[in-house]
Amino acid sequence: MPINMRLPGAFVTPRRCAAFLAAGALLLVPATKTIAQPASGPSAARPSVLRTRNVVLIVTDGLRWQELFGGADATLLTRQAGGVADTADLRRRFWRESAAERRAALFPFVWRTIATEGQLYGNPEAGRDARTQNPLKFSYPGYNELLTGAYDPRITSNDHPPNPNVTVFEWIARQPGFRGRVAAVATWSAFRRIFNRERAGIPVHDGWDAPFATAPQRTGRQAMLDELYRTSTRLWPDNATDALMHATAKELIRRDRPRLLFLGYGETDEWAHAGRYDLLLQSAHAVDGYLADLWALMQRDPGYRGRTTFVVTTDHGRGDGPARWKDHGEDVDGADRIWMAILGPDTPPRGDRVRSVRVTQAQVAATVAALLGLDWPAASPGAAPPVREALSP
Repeated sequence: MPINMRLPGAFVTPRRCAAFLAAGALLLVPATKTIAQPASGPSAARPSVLRTRNVVLIVTDGLRWQELFGGADATLLTRQAGGVADTADLRRRFWRESAAERRAALFPFVWRTIATEGQLYGNPEAGRDARTQNPLKFSYPGYNELLTGAYDPRITSNDHPPNPNVTVFEWIARQPGFRGRVAAVATWSAFRRIFNRERAGIPVHDGWDAPFATAPQRTGRQAMLDELYRTSTRLWPDNATDALMHATAKELIRRDRPRLLFLGYGETDEWAHAGRYDLLLQSAHAVDGYLADLWALMQRDPGYRGRTTFVVTTDHGRGDGPARWKDHGEDVDGADRIWMAILGPDTPPRGDRVRSVRVTQAQVAATVAALLGLDWPAASPGAAPPVREALSP
């Protein structure tokens, strides 16, 4: 199925030829809750006592494994190949002699915190494979896969109607004790369809809609955010800026203290499609800062401190080299390669040293549930099992 396209122009990109996450699910369960035995398989989680009470699922759209594990790509730090406006400044900020130094400069929180206290998957050069199961390699099919645990061949377009499948978020929202405590915040306006907002009955704040416009009482900060959503220049008609979405997510955490939260950042995909490698790197670096900001926010809060797990991933990869780095889709080799990062009290601190492990995008849904002591494959037959290594002692 061809990828949906938009007319070319300044800051206008082929819309989410993507299968992207997001970032986030946030859920509380009793501290002594044990993991229900999931479906059998090589990555089935073992029963154990969980300290995790909250899980945040965070997705940054279309961010390549090449940048996450290798930092800035030397072949793209030019005007011709990467559309870079100021090559000297970009190299000063993100170029270093070794891959380890480059990736730490670009993603300091990932490599100083997650890589030392959590786990990373998806570096094929180190034998740690992570891929999509869906062959389409663009957004709606990918988000459906990571939120339901299975590829649905009926979903072949980013314009697909409201999702016919129940996501793990919708299922958790219907469990006793979780009604009204599940939410999603994202930059792309398609998430209301991906989550099937009306049927699921969970708030989904996406696109350019003012997030607090219907609130019975708004704080000054919330009123300002609504005004910024209304008045900001819209570089993309269906995708708000990451900074606005991030600020909204923090307000919702403070106000509603959701138990399950999805966060979807979108600029890393948009700037890649626009051919602006400089702005892609800046947006990727900003997402790393957002992760650090959210982690610090939650670690300062007694209700979340020491009880929260982050699951961070992407919906699809992209091509390699100057010819295909901007692209993804069925015909782009390597666009099925993704990555996953997990940080929390129940995930052993193995960094990127987890060897000979193959994970799939479909395992995200069950991993989120398993971290909360819930068995998604039992509730949704056909869903992939959780990532065992993320819960192994």
